[in-house]
Amino acid sequence: MCLRRTKEDDLAFVIEAERDRHNSLYVGQWNEQEHRDALRDPDILHIIIEDAAGEQAGYVIVTGLTDPNLSICIKRIVVVKKGSGYGKETLRLLKEWLFRSTSAHRLWLDVKTHNAKAHHIYEGAGFTPEGTLRECVKAGDRFDSLHILSILRTEYEAGR
Repeated sequence: MCLRRTKEDDLAFVIEAERDRHNSLYVGQWNEQEHRDALRDPDILHIIIEDAAGEQAGYVIVTGLTDPNLSICIKRIVVVKKGSGYGKETLRLLKEWLFRSTSAHRLWLDVKTHNAKAHHIYEGAGFTPEGTLRECVKAGDRFDSLHILSILRTEYEAGR
């Protein structure tokens, strides 16, 4: 498995993965132009997850690379090849790169409260629950709540 920067010709895969019925309940939806703009934004890292054969297995969006508070957000992780450990390995690689190659102090993410599997993976990766944003995301005719989780540089370094 490896991570590489997303290219414009990956965007059809990204949109399809995001809209897939197994993912769309759990992640935000951007249109193609929003993804295209993200590829050029110095604050955003848009990454493709590839399997050992070089096939697209998912994607990641990281924001806050230029945040003056050194707080970086994993905005979205979408895996299409589920059950193969791509999500866990992606988290491990992201944490390693962000805490070893940037001045990040805090890495955080949010997860919909009904996504218990992802919440469990994040806690297993060392992220600490911080709280809940109640009914903050409109999802069709309902509102979803988000759990906020984070890991600090000191926690990452202590757990290495």
